[in-house]
Amino acid sequence: MKLQAKNIELKFDGNSVLKNISIAIDKNELVGLIGPNGAGKTSLLRVLANLQKYDSGELLLNEQAINSINRKQLAKHISYLAQGAPAHWPLEVYRLVALGRLPYLNPWSNLSAEDNAVIAQAMALAEIEHLSGRIVSTLSGGERLRVLIARMFATQSNIILADEPIAALDPYHQLHTMELLREHCDRGGSSVVVLHDLNMAARFCHRLVLIDQGNIAFEGKPDCVLQTENIAQVYGIETQILHTESGMTIIPKSRTSN
Repeated sequence: MKLQAKNIELKFDGNSVLKNISIAIDKNELVGLIGPNGAGKTSLLRVLANLQKYDSGELLLNEQAINSINRKQLAKHISYLAQGAPAHWPLEVYRLVALGRLPYLNPWSNLSAEDNAVIAQAMALAEIEHLSGRIVSTLSGGERLRVLIARMFATQSNIILADEPIAALDPYHQLHTMELLREHCDRGGSSVVVLHDLNMAARFCHRLVLIDQGNIAFEGKPDCVLQTENIAQVYGIETQILHTESGMTIIPKSRTSN
């Protein structure tokens, strides 16, 4: 499925947050949204998820206006993981992951054997089977995030939109989560992920979109976007970039002089 945003303009209290943004996400693509704090990454992701109204432009799914698609049907195609991994209910982990099946259920219907199999598979992917009976509010921040990642996969959506899905995770689970997202794309899905870890972005993403003050400053393959001069211009830091058999490594050295 193809997700497109065309000429998106977004303002908050008269201030421009997104300025004439156009982006297209196709199947088999893991796209990283990178940029400084406040650049507009989360706002753009929420627009793509049809959760944020915008002032002008259009949002299309397979060339169809998203606003014309039934919300339940849209939830089968697009899943969204919010920043900070909020979980507002004292539910058991299994029941929270099961919420990913809501787009497929009729009112008051029970989970089918197929639904339960999908839930079990999603929990296995996220390696949280041992947490199944725990209450979500008793989990650590990283454990809670992994539960919500499992719920995201339980939706079986083609398009995954995730806002900082590795920020609260330890190194093992950061790698694991990025591997899962990459595998999802390799199987024909697509994903847009907000990241602050430039090394993870360089290693796993097919394409990077570097956002600065509501504009797309640079877009393309990681080795094209993550140039020292681009990073200095947008982030205000000097870096050293190493190229090894494992890929690119970006080493922050110092802040640039103002």
